[in-house]
Amino acid sequence: MSGQILLTDRLLRSWLRCKRRAWLDCHGDSSQRQWTSHRELQLDEQRRSFVTLFPERPGRGEAAARAGAPAVVGLRLKGEGVEAHPPLLQRVKGSSRWGAHSYRPVLFRPGRRTTREHRYVLALWGGLLAEAQQAPVRTALVLSGSGRGLQQETVPLAGSLPRQLDEALGRLADDLRRPTPPPLVADRKKCVLCSWKSSCDQVAAAEGHLSEVSGIGAKRRDMLLELGIDRLGTLAQADPGDLADRLMTYGEQHAEIAPQLVTQAQVQAKGEPLRRDPLAALPEVVDAPGVLIYDIESDPDARDDFLHGFVRLPRNPDGSWPDLAQASEAPYHPILALLEHGEERLWERLMRLLETYPDWPVLHFGETEVLALVKMGQRLGVRERELRALRARMLDVHQRLRQHWWMPTNSYGLKAVASWLGFRWSQPGVDGARALLWWRRWRLGGAGADGRGSRQNLRRIFRYNHDDGLATWVVARWLLEQDGR
Repeated sequence: MSGQILLTDRLLRSWLRCKRRAWLDCHGDSSQRQWTSHRELQLDEQRRSFVTLFPERPGRGEAAARAGAPAVVGLRLKGEGVEAHPPLLQRVKGSSRWGAHSYRPVLFRPGRRTTREHRYVLALWGGLLAEAQQAPVRTALVLSGSGRGLQQETVPLAGSLPRQLDEALGRLADDLRRPTPPPLVADRKKCVLCSWKSSCDQVAAAEGHLSEVSGIGAKRRDMLLELGIDRLGTLAQADPGDLADRLMTYGEQHAEIAPQLVTQAQVQAKGEPLRRDPLAALPEVVDAPGVLIYDIESDPDARDDFLHGFVRLPRNPDGSWPDLAQASEAPYHPILALLEHGEERLWERLMRLLETYPDWPVLHFGETEVLALVKMGQRLGVRERELRALRARMLDVHQRLRQHWWMPTNSYGLKAVASWLGFRWSQPGVDGARALLWWRRWRLGGAGADGRGSRQNLRRIFRYNHDDGLATWVVARWLLEQDGR
C-alpha cells in the first residue's frame, strides 16, 4: 500500500488492543463492520462522568479555548501525519497562546485501572495539545465512575512515555502498510466487544483457528502450537493419550484436560453433539407440573440486578412439554428492581411468585440467578434452611448441559447453544449491553423519549429478557427430548 497513512488516536487504541483490528479499521470493508452496543454504552458512561465533573455545558472548539472555558470539547488536534480528537479538555493553571490559562486532556476509563492503552493515548493527546496551545502539558486527568462514585487520577505525561509512544506509532504505521491484515489474535474471547468480530469469526471458522475450540484460550493455544497442533482439524485427529503425555511438560492440569480438548474438537469437526453422561440431565423436571424460567438483567458496575424475568410454563393438557411456539404464548412476569423500593419489597414479590408454584422447578442458564437470590436473602437475614430449599429448586441448565453433553459449538454460552438449536432472538443484534444501555436511559433520561416518561425502552428490555427465557427453554427442552430417547 502506497502513500502516507494518517495515524489517529482511534487507530492507536485499536492497534493497542488488536493489530488486526487497526488494519481493518483503516483498510477493511466497512460493510462487514457491525455496530456494537458496548461502544455506545461506554460513550454513555463517559458522558455521565464528564457531566459529573463539569455540570455546565462545555465550550466548543478553539474559540472556547481562547475564551478560557473551564471545559472544551470538539477540538481537533493535528500534527505531522497524526491527528487526534480528545473528548474533553480541562482548563488548568498556566499560560498558553490562548491566554493566562492552559489545558490538559481528560479520558474516561471504563475499567478498574489505567492501562498502557490509556497512557499512550493520553501521551498522544498531550503532545498534540502542547503544540496547539504552545505550552507544555505535564499531566492528564483520568476519570472512572460518575456521580458520587466519580474517581479522578492524575497521570504524568513525562519520563519515558513520549519515547514509548513514538515507538508505538512507528510500529502502528508499519502494520497499517501491510498488504494483508495481521493474523487473528490468540485469545479471541475478548473479541466480543469488537465491531469486526463477525468478519473475524468467518476467518477463524474457515481456518479452523484453535480459538474456535471451546476451552482453548491464548495460553493453551500457544502450548498446542509448540506441539505442532495448529488447527481444529489437527487437534481432532490427535491421540488423547499421546497429547496428554506431551502436555505434561506444561503441568499436570493441562495433561488432564487433553482428552476433553480432543473430544471437543472432534465434536465441532463433525458438527454433531455427543453425550458425555448417560444419566438424565434434568430428572427433576420429568414429573413436574410446570417450570418457571428465570433470567436476570444486571448493571454490573452499579451492582444492580434491575430486572428479574420469569416465564411461567405449565405442561400441556396431554402431559407433553410446550414447544417454542407454545412457550412464546406462556405468561411472562417481569419484576423491576427499583432501588427506591428497596430489597425487602423486591424479595417479597419474588417469593410470592415462587411460592405460588411450589412444585415447579426454576430453570436458569448460568449461576447468576441463584447467586443473586441467595446473596439477597443473606443480606435480608433469611434463614439458611429457606435458602437451602431455594437452591434445591433452581436448576442451572448451562451446568447440566456441560455435564451431560459435548456440543458442536465454539462456546457453551446461551447465545451460541440456543442459536445452534435454531432459536432466534426477536431483536437482531441485541445483547445484555444494549439492554443495560436502554435501562440507564430509562432510569436516568428524565421524561423524554428515552426517559421514564416513555415505556419504549422498558418494552425493549422486557422483550430481550423474555427471549433469553425462551432460549433457555429451547436448550432445556432439547435436553429433555434427548433424555426421553
